[in-house]
Amino acid sequence: MGYQDVAFPDGSRFLVTGGAGFIGSNLVEVLLDKGYFVRILDDLSNGHIENIEPFLGNAQCEFIEGDIVDFDTCLEAADGIDYVLHQAAWGSVPRSIEMPQHYEKVNVQGTLNMMEASVQKGVKKFVYASSSSVYGDEPNLPKQEGREGNLLSPYALTKKTNEEYGKLYKTLYGLDTYGMRYFNVFGRRQDPDGAYAAVIPKFIKMLLNDEVPVINGDGKQSRDFTYIENVIEANLKACLASSEVAGQAFNIAYGGREYLIDVYYALAQALGKDVEPVFGPDRPGDIKHSNADVSKARELLGYDPEYSFERGIQEAIDWYVENL
Repeated sequence: MGYQDVAFPDGSRFLVTGGAGFIGSNLVEVLLDKGYFVRILDDLSNGHIENIEPFLGNAQCEFIEGDIVDFDTCLEAADGIDYVLHQAAWGSVPRSIEMPQHYEKVNVQGTLNMMEASVQKGVKKFVYASSSSVYGDEPNLPKQEGREGNLLSPYALTKKTNEEYGKLYKTLYGLDTYGMRYFNVFGRRQDPDGAYAAVIPKFIKMLLNDEVPVINGDGKQSRDFTYIENVIEANLKACLASSEVAGQAFNIAYGGREYLIDVYYALAQALGKDVEPVFGPDRPGDIKHSNADVSKARELLGYDPEYSFERGIQEAIDWYVENL
């Protein structure tokens, strides 16, 4: 269960791209706590230096401020590395609709750069962030790998393209790639600010400040909210997965289904707030319902998520109350 007992050979060296971001900084922290060398690559366009400042005094931690769009930077970052955890990307479905060219450059060209650099530098495993958005308008639940619909946003297209490159880089160049199809990850260090902030930290911050949140749509959309601890487990176990299952993508979630309006009222109750939300228009490109079948990751990666939504949300609330 979990990742506490996951161990790598002595002297193992990791690169976490996007390591100053929400998911990346949590991966960095766990790997450093386990005693491994971790190099962080981040251009700080979405990540925050505050997320990694506590680690920078650690002799086992190295930080490169750089952009994955620059291939020379990727080569430098991958040098001497055993395992790459590639989290660097621009997120947000609605923002990608406004900036499709930028998403192509960062999410596709940047990921291709990192895969190529990993091949040239002899990296053992390349684990990368994909997304549940690749399911598009496929209506069936739970979402199952191999049963995808029409893509609904440039962001989704970039992630699907990454998966195709991951498959090719295994077939053509022998790079062991593993795509992590994240489903609505939440937890400590997730940014509550900005127009494109994720819904859970945004709700928590607004409720703490007695502000009225806007829910896009009717609130009856459902999500497989996935606590950060489950995502850490998936990444570490993918690094130890068989080479025979490389080149594939895996659903990474808990396997639950929460309605947005229920999540909102649960947060309000937990925080002792009586604030009614306002409902706005649906967001373009959004999937209405999301729920993951995680059996493939269980079978092939040994993924066994410990954190239900209820357990994770309480930890997240406690963190935000203490840190906001």
